[in-house]
Formats: sequence, structure tokens, C-alpha cells
Amino acid sequence: MEFLSPMYVKMTPVFAAGQVDEIVEKFGLAWPKFLAQVLIFIAVYSILKKFAFGPILAMLELRRQRIADGEAKLEKIAKDLAEAELNAKRLLDKANDDAARMIKEAGDSAKSLAEKRQQEAIHEANQIIAKAREAAQLEHEQLMAQLKREFGRMVADATSRVTGKVLNSEDQGRINQEAAAQVSL
Repeated sequence: MEFLSPMYVKMTPVFAAGQVDEIVEKFGLAWPKFLAQVLIFIAVYSILKKFAFGPILAMLELRRQRIADGEAKLEKIAKDLAEAELNAKRLLDKANDDAARMIKEAGDSAKSLAEKRQQEAIHEANQIIAKAREAAQLEHEQLMAQLKREFGRMVADATSRVTGKVLNSEDQGRINQEAAAQVSL
């Protein structure tokens, strides 16, 4: 206790000399043990600070930094995602517009092609009808000529039977012309 006496002297005005001794004795304070415990506490604290608290605090700071980086990256990803969704929407709208335009163009092209094909079909049908009419007219003319010949032959045969005379080719031609003229009417 002698080594603390200078401190004890300074504290004397605050405490009465008897009060400090009384408190020290009451709590059982032994200065050498107290100082040894303080030194051990400081040594243990220093060791823990260097080997336990320091690495743990560094690890916690690293984790805090990683979490902050992760949150920043998450915000950036959310921003990029929103931008990508906006770009995708733009692309989809553009693709839909292009598809609608292509469908309209295809429809217009199909209509014009259908009209063109229809006009071609009508033209071909008219040509076929004209050819059929020509063929029918030609066939009609051939049948009429054949009918006239046959009719003329029949008239000539009937005339030769009725008159009993054999008609020469000139008589037969004249009778055929007269018969054909009457059939034409």
C-alpha cells in the first residue's frame, strides 16, 4: 500500500483518511491483486482485440461491404431488368407492327393476285366460250351443209322416183340449190 500512498494523499481531501481504509477493508481490496487483475485484463483484452475482435470486426466489415455491394448490384440488376423489359416490349411492339403490316401487305397482294387470276380466268373462259361458239358455228355449218346435201339427195331420189327419170348432175344441182334455199329459211 505504500506505493499508492501518493495517490492516497491526493484523494485525502475528497475522502477522509478513515473512510478510504474502511471502504478498502470492507470490499477486501488488495492492491497487488487488483493491479495484477487489471494487467491480466489489459493483456487478455489486447490479445483478444488482436486475434479475435480484430478479425471478427474485419470479417463483419467485409460482410457489410459485400452486402452493400450485393444491394448495389441488385439495384443495378433491377434497373437492367426494367430496361430489358422495356426493350423487349419495344421489340415486341415493333415485331407486332411489322407482322400486321406484312399481313396487310399479304392480304393486299392476295387480293390483287386473286383479282388478276380472276381476270385471267374470265379472259380464258371468254376465249374458251368464243372457241366453243366458233366450233359450234362451224359444226352447225357443217351439219347444215350435210343436211342440205342429204336433203338434196333425198329430194333428187324422190323426184327421180316420182318422175321415173334419171336426173343428170345438172338437174340434181339445181334441185339441191332450191332445197337448200328453202331449208335456210
